Amino acid sequence: MNVKLLTENGVDVEKGVELLGDINTYNDMLNDFLTEAADKINNLNNYKEQKDMDNYSILVHSLKSDSKYFGFTKLADISYQHEVESKNKNIDYITNKYEELNAEVNRILKLVREYLEQN
Repeated sequence: MNVKLLTENGVDVEKGVELLGDINTYNDMLNDFLTEAADKINNLNNYKEQKDMDNYSILVHSLKSDSKYFGFTKLADISYQHEVESKNKNIDYITNKYEELNAEVNRILKLVREYLEQN
């Protein structure tokens, strides 16, 4: 296992393992995260485009929770801000800051793919 790849890229693996029990469970759950992430991002983008802040906030809350479980601290923080602003119906914030969220999600997905391919 090359956990160092994750930790050197800002992932708090220790926190994730603490929450999920052990590294094997962590890795299994990362696989699930990777599988579900593309759909989540597509749906988030659709909700943003439709200005559907209710469903956007639900989905970005889920992304925030997943990020916390895995130790993706930066993604959790960005997701939290999107959750707060979407609940406040701040469409301008969501639109203006969406690329930041999307870029961090893509960074994490690339990192997770690389990590899982090594195992």
